[in-house]
Amino acid sequence: MKKVLTFLLCSLYFVSIPAISTEEPLTLSQNRRYALTQTVVDKEMYFDTIPERPTTKIEISSFQDEALTITGETLVPNTLLSIVSLTINSNGIPVFTLSNGQFIKASREAIFNDLVSKQQSVSLDYWLKPSFVTYEAPYTNGVSEVKNNLKPYSRVHLVEQAETEHGIYYKTDSGFWISVEDLSVADNRMAKVQEVLLEKYNKDKYGIYIKQLNTQTVAGINIDRSMYSASIAKLATLYASQEQVKLGKLSLDSKFEYKDNVNQFPNSYAPSGSGKLEKKADHKLYTVKELLEATAKESDNVATNMLGYYVNNQYDSMFQTQVDTISGMHWDMKKRQISPQAAGKMMEAIYYQNGDIVNYLSKTDFDNTRIPKNIPVKVAHKIGDAYDYKHDAAIVYAEQPFIMIIFTDKSSYDDITKIADDVYQVLK
Repeated sequence: MKKVLTFLLCSLYFVSIPAISTEEPLTLSQNRRYALTQTVVDKEMYFDTIPERPTTKIEISSFQDEALTITGETLVPNTLLSIVSLTINSNGIPVFTLSNGQFIKASREAIFNDLVSKQQSVSLDYWLKPSFVTYEAPYTNGVSEVKNNLKPYSRVHLVEQAETEHGIYYKTDSGFWISVEDLSVADNRMAKVQEVLLEKYNKDKYGIYIKQLNTQTVAGINIDRSMYSASIAKLATLYASQEQVKLGKLSLDSKFEYKDNVNQFPNSYAPSGSGKLEKKADHKLYTVKELLEATAKESDNVATNMLGYYVNNQYDSMFQTQVDTISGMHWDMKKRQISPQAAGKMMEAIYYQNGDIVNYLSKTDFDNTRIPKNIPVKVAHKIGDAYDYKHDAAIVYAEQPFIMIIFTDKSSYDDITKIADDVYQVLK
C-alpha cells in the first residue's frame, strides 16, 4: 500500500502545468537595440551623443535618406555642422540628422568635437616666427584672427597653453593666442639678421660675419673670402700673449727691452705705422701690460712687434699651430690675408679668455667710429686700415653678446656704422 502511494505522489510531482504569462511581447527600438549590442569598437567608430561643436575632419557626403543611399551635398573639411538628432538607421548605423534635413554617418573618423580639450597656465619665453598669426582665443572653427602689435623674430612671454583639434596654442602676456607652429623655442633673430644682410649688403666689397654666442648661430656675407686684414691680424698676437699670461709663463708685470731687433724679424709690422711708442728703438723696458694696452687701444705697431718678438717667439710654429687651430685657416702674420670668419673665431676665443684684453679693446682711440659709434652698450673692438681696406672686428655686449666682423674694400667708416646699426637693431 505504501509503495502504491509513493508512486502516485511521484507521478503527480512530474506532471507539467501550463504557465500563464501576464507580460506583453518585447519590442525594442533601433536606438535601444543598438545600445544593447554596441561594442567597444562601435564606440570608437561612432558618436553615441551629439557633440557640442561637431565639425568635419575631411570631405564627406551627406545623404537625402536615413539609410544613406541617396547622395546629397558635399561637405568640405572644417564645416561646422548643425545637428538636430542622432538615430540608428535600418542597417544599424548611427546617423546624424542635420538641420537642413540631410543625413550623415555619425563617424568619429569624419567628424570631431571642435572644443578646447586641455588648458593650463605656463611661464615661457619663445620667439615669433615670420608670418605668425594671432587669434582672439585658442583656434577652433569660427575663432577670428586679430590684429597685433608684435614683431617677427621678437621674444614673447607666454602665460597659458591650450590644446584643440587644430593644434597647441599659447597665450601671450599681451592677450594674443598664437599657434605653436608660429613660435620658436630657440632665439631665431639670426635668421632676421641674415635677411637684412642679404637684402642690403650682399656685395663683393663686403665681408660680414655675425655670430650670436649663446646660440652659436652664424649669419654673414662672404664670410670665407679673405681680404688684406691690416691690423686685424693683431688679434692673434693679443690672444696668444694673453694665453701665455693665463698659463703663468709670464705676468703682466714682465718687462722687455725695446731694441732694434723687435722691428726687424720677418713678420713684424712697420714701426712707422700707428701707435705712440717711439719708431726707433729707445732701449727702455716695457711691461707686458703696457704692450697689450698699446696694441689693443692704439693699434701700436711697435708694441705688437715686441709681443711678437718676445712673448710669441717671433711667431714660431707653436704660435702658428695655436692660431691656425682657433681661426680655422692659416693665419699668415706676414701676408695678413684673413677671412671675416677667421677673425670672428679669434675674437670669440678672446671673449672666452675673459681677460684684460676685452677691457682694453673697449676703450680704444677709435670708439667714436665704425661699429661702436652708435651702439649704446659695451663694444670691444679692433680696427684695421690699409690702402682701400677699412675693417672692424667686435664683441658687442648686448643682452645676448655677439661677434660682429665687418671687412670692407673701397668703402667708408660710415658704411661700417650703418651695417653695425642694422645688425644691432635686431640683436639688441
